[in-house]
Amino acid sequence: MLRRISSDWQQQYGYELMLVETFVDPEKFEGVCYRAANWERIGETAGRQDGFANKKVSSGKKDVYVYELRADARQRLCREPNDELKLRGKPIGDVDWVEHELATARVLDSRLRKRMYQVTRAFAAQAQALVPQASNGSAAEAKGTYRFFKNPRVTMEALLKGHIEATLGRAREHAVVLSVQDTTYLNYTAHSPEGAGPIGPTEDVGLILHGTIAFSLTGTPLGVLDAQCWARDPEQTGKRDKRDQLPIEEKETVAWLRSYRAMADAQRLCPNTMFVSVSDRESDIFELFDEAARSQDGPKLLVRAERTRNRKKLDPADADNPEDLWEHMKNQPVAGHRELLIPKRPSRPQRTAKIEIRYASVLLRPPVRKKLQPVQVWAVYAREVNYGPEVTQPIEWMLLTTVAVTNFDDATERLRWYTLRWGIELFHRILKSGCRIEDRLLDDTESLKKCLALDLIVAWRIHVLMKASRETPEAPCTGLLEEDEWKVLHTVVNNSPPPKTAPSLRTAVHMIAKLGGFLGRKRDGDPGMITLWRGLIRLNAMVFGARAALRHMAPSTGPP
Repeated sequence: MLRRISSDWQQQYGYELMLVETFVDPEKFEGVCYRAANWERIGETAGRQDGFANKKVSSGKKDVYVYELRADARQRLCREPNDELKLRGKPIGDVDWVEHELATARVLDSRLRKRMYQVTRAFAAQAQALVPQASNGSAAEAKGTYRFFKNPRVTMEALLKGHIEATLGRAREHAVVLSVQDTTYLNYTAHSPEGAGPIGPTEDVGLILHGTIAFSLTGTPLGVLDAQCWARDPEQTGKRDKRDQLPIEEKETVAWLRSYRAMADAQRLCPNTMFVSVSDRESDIFELFDEAARSQDGPKLLVRAERTRNRKKLDPADADNPEDLWEHMKNQPVAGHRELLIPKRPSRPQRTAKIEIRYASVLLRPPVRKKLQPVQVWAVYAREVNYGPEVTQPIEWMLLTTVAVTNFDDATERLRWYTLRWGIELFHRILKSGCRIEDRLLDDTESLKKCLALDLIVAWRIHVLMKASRETPEAPCTGLLEEDEWKVLHTVVNNSPPPKTAPSLRTAVHMIAKLGGFLGRKRDGDPGMITLWRGLIRLNAMVFGARAALRHMAPSTGPP
């Protein structure tokens, strides 16, 4: 058995065994055959008399023997593992969405794992509730949640690893995935935790979150691919004049490179999917283009250029006299026109803009102080025309991409890809307003980071529920709602027994939104984020009550 168990295990489960273990009852046996076969006695069991989780009671202490299947087993087992992202193997069993997303989270202790599932379900059930309310007023549950976030064996990275691997599983089903990067600030000035740093020119303190969210080409969020969170050092503020003298590894802009490298790991695991890093003007740094140029099989780039960077285009025939990129693109012929829907913001109403599009292949010159090589990219120049006097800031975008642009349709598609970047702004709004991450009353930033990891997953859940109902409205809602959830939803909204088959996703989302105040008139369109998460909060409370009633009252009132 020992000769073949390791190879059998490798074939069946995909990894190699290092050590085997057995037990000997010392009241009946002396373990002579094991010692003769070079097994090593390492101690004895506890022999607990209060019973185990499987209801069995120990009959006494047992001797523990182990056998090393290879000479370096002890050294290999004691070595810190290389915790890389992995693709999930066999399908996970019949579990809810929380256990599916966190199935491979790097939280190995069974008690911590149970608490992780419990806290995530509580946050999802009451997205806007603080920890005491999400614990349903239970002091024990609230204390357990706070202790979970304080536990040094739990980290933000360990919690997110499972969700990231679930995201990769969804990304594999798409030919192109847009990985949108953006930075946002989490303000904790009102209740400053230990370790918070300055986040602006004022005296506000908090954390900086740099996230990367994967989107399909229809705008559906597939999940989080990377999340970096840090606090600024107060002693380093006010030193912008020295920024150009520092290497990029010592500046906050290195977050864009780290996120790109995280996408490169995803690209290696999903070779049939093209990942495209999409980002705004803050990411217009030459090191990012240089890294993309040096990794031919890595993710692609789509970056909006910053006008103040004074980006130059090289002419191979006259490299000593580079031309301004913006002036060069203005001189290119207009490839065509497109209408673009510009979403509303607090400073502007929604409108449809007419855009003229130019494109060209350009050779970018590196900054003078940086010893880097020029990079060949494609530039797409989009400018709004025929706009009225009410438009104070017409659209003028310069997009730089490593994805080939050979015709007008390609240029239009890259422009559409960039507009999907707005999805991460909605995601951050859900995170702050829907999950109220800035209202979490935790004592230190390390606890806040762990809480943020779970809130990121809950925010993705709310976001995908909004988008999926518009992308696949006729699909059954069973992919996003449990059976008792959609049955309670139908019963409450329609005041009638639930049907035998699950309603469509669009119907279920509209019923959830009605619980949040959505009227559903013909001119109302699809429900928005606020009404949807209000409805989700009410639905989760109703399902919680229905489950409690069936568990404790059904036996005395007859069958449900």
